[in-house]
Amino acid sequence: MKGIILAGGSGTRLKPLTGVVSKQILPVYNKPMIYYPLSVLMLAGIREILVISSPSHLEMFRDLLGDGSRLGLSIDYAEQKEPNGIGEAFVIGADHIGADQVALILGDNVFHGHGFSELLRTTAAGLDGCALFGYPVKDPWRYGVAELDAGRRLTALTEKPSEPRSNIAVTGLYMYDNDVVGMAQDLVPSERGELEITDINRAYLEQGRAQLAELGRGFVWLDMGTHDSLLEAGQYVQILEKRQGVRIGCVEEIAYRMGYIGAEECHRLGIEQAGTEYGAYLVNLAEGTAASHPAAAATTALPRMA
Repeated sequence: MKGIILAGGSGTRLKPLTGVVSKQILPVYNKPMIYYPLSVLMLAGIREILVISSPSHLEMFRDLLGDGSRLGLSIDYAEQKEPNGIGEAFVIGADHIGADQVALILGDNVFHGHGFSELLRTTAAGLDGCALFGYPVKDPWRYGVAELDAGRRLTALTEKPSEPRSNIAVTGLYMYDNDVVGMAQDLVPSERGELEITDINRAYLEQGRAQLAELGRGFVWLDMGTHDSLLEAGQYVQILEKRQGVRIGCVEEIAYRMGYIGAEECHRLGIEQAGTEYGAYLVNLAEGTAASHPAAAATTALPRMA
């Protein structure tokens, strides 16, 4: 399975913060925002990743992430010249996807919860069409909403309904088989001039090939599109890291625990950030002295493969 991070848009709701920098470069406590969606793809076992952003912002991501080899990944980049909708990511990324399945995640989403990596890999392994991830919210009219039957099977998708029939929001994480490339290329722009991801999801649903993985109690999904939500996300990460001594969205740790890099590489990445708490954590991790207590292991929920 290939991965795509859509980190485009102009970040108008976050101005003046986004006047000269991409939203997905902004700090969420102690890490750039894009580390969080990148970490999700890594937890799913995905190592070939395409970052899509506006032409003026791509160099920022190249400077930050490079070609991904330091994390045992392969990262490429592509332009989205105008914000033409989420569905355009599959048109832009067609060559990157090739004949494979693909997971798409929006660059301003944070996911966290015990067992999340296992859920991601299980969902990817059983993928037959389209897999969406749903999360209960108190304001479903702000989102795409999923309706489920008594057996918790997906029956309908509605984009920002004025009278929602469910409180299950469709999050910014999606998995598809290879048919999504052709579907995206056949999309007709909506009234707002965008290639809508919801139209793709409905097409899969009509074919009986769409499923919903529910992120219920114990999971956290945060969409950092406003000043308040950006602050709230940073506070959430800060509280958990300070109390439990673990890191959320620490891509170096995930690369190490997933076996993408070894202890020596992890140690070197920590030394490169010497003088910071973040760097010290990586050094301790590589030396076997970090995240050793039960609470840490439960929170990270990562396989110890290195």
